[in-house]
Amino acid sequence: MASANTTQMRDALAWTTESAEQAQEPSSNPFVWLWEAIEGDFNENRSTKQLLVDAGISMIPLVDQVCDVRDLIANCRKLSKEPGEASGWIALALTLIGLFPTLGSLAKGVLKIFFGFVGRAGGHAAHEAINAAMSWVISFLRRKDVQKYLKAHNADNCFKWLAEEIRLIRSKINPRELIAAFDGAITVLKELAAKVEFVPVLGGKAKACVVEIQKIRSLADAKLAQALRPVQDCIDTIVHRLEMQALEEQRGIIDVANIHFRGALPESAAVALMRKRKPSWLTPAKKSTYSGLNPKSARGTIEKKTKRKDASGAPRDPKEIFPELTDQNIQSFHTLAADTIKGPARLYRILSPNSRAMSECWISEEVFKKIQRSSDPKAEWRKHLAVWPDWNADGQFVIYEIKAGESLNVWRGIASSQQRGTLPGYELEGGFEQIIFSLSRTDHRNDTLLYYPVIAGKQARLGKPMTQAEVDATTAHLSPQQKQAFFQSHLSLRAQISHPNIHGPFETGWGYSEFDGAGTSSKIGLPALPGQVTAKAR
Repeated sequence: MASANTTQMRDALAWTTESAEQAQEPSSNPFVWLWEAIEGDFNENRSTKQLLVDAGISMIPLVDQVCDVRDLIANCRKLSKEPGEASGWIALALTLIGLFPTLGSLAKGVLKIFFGFVGRAGGHAAHEAINAAMSWVISFLRRKDVQKYLKAHNADNCFKWLAEEIRLIRSKINPRELIAAFDGAITVLKELAAKVEFVPVLGGKAKACVVEIQKIRSLADAKLAQALRPVQDCIDTIVHRLEMQALEEQRGIIDVANIHFRGALPESAAVALMRKRKPSWLTPAKKSTYSGLNPKSARGTIEKKTKRKDASGAPRDPKEIFPELTDQNIQSFHTLAADTIKGPARLYRILSPNSRAMSECWISEEVFKKIQRSSDPKAEWRKHLAVWPDWNADGQFVIYEIKAGESLNVWRGIASSQQRGTLPGYELEGGFEQIIFSLSRTDHRNDTLLYYPVIAGKQARLGKPMTQAEVDATTAHLSPQQKQAFFQSHLSLRAQISHPNIHGPFETGWGYSEFDGAGTSSKIGLPALPGQVTAKAR
């Protein structure tokens, strides 16, 4: 920046200070003008409109650097008054991220909007501040100059593209990189101060400003390291929010009348079709498969984590308690470990219109993306997470968001192979990581289901639905065979997703049926239920 010619600096300052008349004055020294602007009032609590202007400035060479100098000096002046204030060091770290040489101009502009909202929230409630900023980011991205930039960079899905750009920067956020950006800024400031060194009064002020910033620099090694975690969490939350917006743009379910569902396959039909068609996800059983854990052997270790009282009978800290596991849960693992997932993070659950969104089986974001990148995602999911077609008809997925500052106790490990006595010689291989956590069935955050009698025929339709309580009362005294017949003649549908951390449902793009619809009833158009229409977590 210091090597910029006089005309460039004059134009940049005219933009940032809105002083076109001064820009036209040939005798004015733009470097004097710069320091006069810096010495003037700095609005720490900029309006949303001003944040959008700052974001746009980030796309203009040199002009954005003038703003970076202004922001850096403002951060350091605040820290000079309150050097122990954590929020001041966080604000400085966010400014320094904007100085990273690998940060693209559009990503920088978007970050300025997010950082501005987080700053106004005082560093607290960053998740809510980032959500509030999203609509303004969208407004910014609709600008003609921004659209032109996106087109030039072949960014068809701008939210996904921005998330990837910012994720790359996130990988470089460490004390060494922040200090390097700080030192680079100080070098620029020294060169700018030298431009007005002999200007009466102003030269002394510029020199004093550099000394003040160097004083903050002397404290920065330790203080920026302390600010690192909240800054990284902030960036992670921004990336997650952009990725969520990309999902909503691409595969949100907005009209359930367009979805035709056949329901889940009965086990007998599924087995018959697997014998006949030998799908790619069904493999010959081998000795090297992922054997399931023995519930009796694992139970003792698990109960140490799940018990609610300690040896003296006193209640344990809820943060130390892990979800209970059934024998079937345990057998579904080849390896098993207790883990606490700290936010921001996301878990994914593949489901169908008749599945609960809040249920036991989940996968990490890494595994979900691995599946989606495969040539046949549905087959990859069934094979390596060992999901029989009569267990889950798929077609949709939901996302459980663990927000920054939150944590979730889970069990995770390699999914075991699944075999059936009715299908000798074949198995579902397993081998991918699965995650289990659960809620009590009485928890109000569980989904609401409705059960519709299926009226068969050429134009199959659904009858009057029954609530879960009505179904429980109806089936309470039925024999196992009668219960099986009842549930085969009724289609359960997710009426409402109640958990505040769950986004969705979204479409997987895999379709809603197995074996081209064979073995199930005619297609049935889904009723317009809230649990079938995409919604964001609150």
